[in-house]
Amino acid sequence: MKILLTGKDGQVGFELQRALAPLASVTAVGRASCDLANEAALRALVRAVRPDVIVNAAAYTAVDKAESDQAEAFAVNTAAPRVLGEEAARAGALVLHFSTDYVFSGEQERPYTERDMPDPCNVYGLSKYQGELALRDACARHLVLRTSWVLGAHGRNFARTVLRLGRERDAFGVVADQHGAPTPAALLADLCAHLLRQYGQRQDLPFGTYHVAAGGTTTWYDYARFVLGQARASGKPLKAGPDGVRALDTQAYPTPAKRPRSSRLDTALFCTTFGLRLPPWEEGVQHVLQQILESDLW
Repeated sequence: MKILLTGKDGQVGFELQRALAPLASVTAVGRASCDLANEAALRALVRAVRPDVIVNAAAYTAVDKAESDQAEAFAVNTAAPRVLGEEAARAGALVLHFSTDYVFSGEQERPYTERDMPDPCNVYGLSKYQGELALRDACARHLVLRTSWVLGAHGRNFARTVLRLGRERDAFGVVADQHGAPTPAALLADLCAHLLRQYGQRQDLPFGTYHVAAGGTTTWYDYARFVLGQARASGKPLKAGPDGVRALDTQAYPTPAKRPRSSRLDTALFCTTFGLRLPPWEEGVQHVLQQILESDLW
């Protein structure tokens, strides 16, 4: 089996290189070698590699910038999945594509299921949802994995930002009225490898869209307090501990792009379909923090 992986330098892509290496020959490309906004180059890449599986972990993820940089956001998040889907259909390949909780408005009280109608509240979410639709129309053999609040030991993320603020400031504010589940990039990569291992054995996976996120739910505020608590317990020097985090309302922290109030995803369909258990978010965050705090770059 040959795998083409896009977005190798991102949080999920970095972990996917590790997780997929034992399964197959992996051609991993990043922004420097693969401009997803260049349709002709993207088609040429797929035809040169001739993959059995395309794993698309690349995306335009600058949520606020997308509000003013719409052309680039839609080129990467909508047009590129369509091109990958068309080329996969031409070659009889599978496309595994990562999407986001931001396809939903966030106004629903219960966790979102795959049956709920997307209603994005910002340009980034709309570009990702239209990318899902474009991929589905182009290629029947697809898996779309929607996830939330990704973090990894590699790359920039909320946990690293909190650690930096904890070192630099005595106190700082974090939004306390947005809910979701921090999901480790390593978990997503391992789940992806599990699915592709099944695909290599069966070639008849139940294709479609699935919600994949760590178990449980929290807020950005409680997540920040958890991160600082773990750092302090590990003996790291901090100016601000958990009590140094102030709870803010979303309205007190305006951003160019609106954020969903609820990013909670119901993962029952994924777990039932593939016979898997998704661990609680605290477990994954602890593991990632251990890696960060043991490094020289924390």
